[in-house]
Amino acid sequence: MRNDTVYSVTQVNQHIKDLLDSDGALSGVLVRGELSNYKMYPSGHHYFSMKDEGGAIRCVMFRREASALRFRPENGMKVVAFGRVTVFPRDGQYQLYVNELTPDGVGDLHVAFEQLKAKLFAQGLFDQGHKKPIPRFPLRIALVTSPAGAAVRDMLRILSARWPMAEVAVVPVRVQGAEAPEEIAAALGWVNRNRLADLIITGRGGGSMEDLWAFNEEIVARAIYASRIPVISAVGHEPDVTIADFVADLRAATPSNAAELAVPDRNDVYGRLSQLSVRMGQAASRRLNEARGKLERLSGSRALQDPMNVIQDRRVLLDYQRARLADRLERTLGRERQQFARLAAALDAMSPLKVLARGYAIPRDSTGAVVRSVKSVSPGDRLELRVSDGSIDVTVNAPERSTDRNGRKKIDL
Repeated sequence: MRNDTVYSVTQVNQHIKDLLDSDGALSGVLVRGELSNYKMYPSGHHYFSMKDEGGAIRCVMFRREASALRFRPENGMKVVAFGRVTVFPRDGQYQLYVNELTPDGVGDLHVAFEQLKAKLFAQGLFDQGHKKPIPRFPLRIALVTSPAGAAVRDMLRILSARWPMAEVAVVPVRVQGAEAPEEIAAALGWVNRNRLADLIITGRGGGSMEDLWAFNEEIVARAIYASRIPVISAVGHEPDVTIADFVADLRAATPSNAAELAVPDRNDVYGRLSQLSVRMGQAASRRLNEARGKLERLSGSRALQDPMNVIQDRRVLLDYQRARLADRLERTLGRERQQFARLAAALDAMSPLKVLARGYAIPRDSTGAVVRSVKSVSPGDRLELRVSDGSIDVTVNAPERSTDRNGRKKIDL
C-alpha cells in the first residue's frame, strides 16, 4: 500500500538504522571472511572489508577495540569478526562495527607470536653473532622476575647451593598482565644502566600461553637485545617457547635450569681444584727430582772438583792450536816465496835489459818512441841508442834496408 508521506534521505537512513539496531540477531553477530583493503588511519581506527566467494561487507574497528589486537591483520587473512551490523546514516551504507577480531582456525596469540617472530628474525635480533658469552664465574646475578613466585625461590635455592660466592639481587616485576611487559623491559634497562650484575636471569614459572605472553611482547624482546649484560631467558616449562628465548643470549628450559646454567657447581670446582693441586704437586716433585739429579751429576763433575784441571786442559788445547797455526802459516809462506821466485825469474827473463847485455841497442826518436822501422826515420833525424851501460846520441845519414848473413834485412843508419 502506497504511503503518501515524503521522507528525507536522512529519515530513511535513520529508520533503516533503527530497524537494524533493534534486530537482536544483528546486534552481536559472528562473521567469517577474508580481509581485504585493510587500512589503519592516523586516528587509530581500522577500516577494511570482509569477503567470501559470494559477497563482501564493509567493516570498521575503532581505536579502543583495535588497541586490544594481539596480532597484525593483513590482507588475505582468514578471520572471524564479532560485532554489530548497522547503518552509517551519512552515506546510507550498512557495515559491520567490529568489537573483536581473531584469526580463523588458530588463536590470535599464535598468529601474533608467529608474526613478531618473523619480524624480529628479519631484523637480526636472533642472530648468533649478537649473543654474548655467559660469564663462567659470575660475581653478581640479577633475577628479573616476580618476587612471590615459586620460580624465584627455586632459583635462589639452587644458586645458593651451587655457587654461594655470587651475590644475587631480585629485581621485582610483574610477569603477567597488561603492565608486565613494560615493567620487565624497564627493569632490564635499569640493571644495565646501573651495572648491577654480571648476569641477568629473567623469566617465570609455567602457565598457559596467555600467562606467559609478557615474554612474547616486542618491548621485552628489544630490551633483552639491547642489554649489554648477558641475559638468560627462563620462561615456563621445557616445551614452552617464547620470543624472549630466541633473543636471549642463552635459553633455559626452566627457571631451575637457568640457575644451573648460570653458575658452576662448587663441588665440581673443588674437585677440579683438588685434581689440579695434585697435578701441580706431582709436577713440582718431578722438577725437584730432575734438578736434584742434575745437581748431583754436576757436583761429581771434574770441573767442580778441580777447576784448575779445566783451565790446564784449555791451556794444552791452546798450545796445540797455536802450534798448528804456526806450522800452517810457515807452509803457506814457503809456498808463496817459491811462487814469488818463479814469477821474478820469468819477469827477469823477459826484461829488455837482458837483450841489451847481449850487444843490442834500442833506438828512440826525439819523442822517446822506439824506432821499429826504417820508414819512421829520415836523414838528419837525431836518435838515442840505448845500450847495456848507457845511451848514445846518433844522427841518421841514409836509412836503408839490408840483409844480414842469415838473410834478414839489416838497417844502416
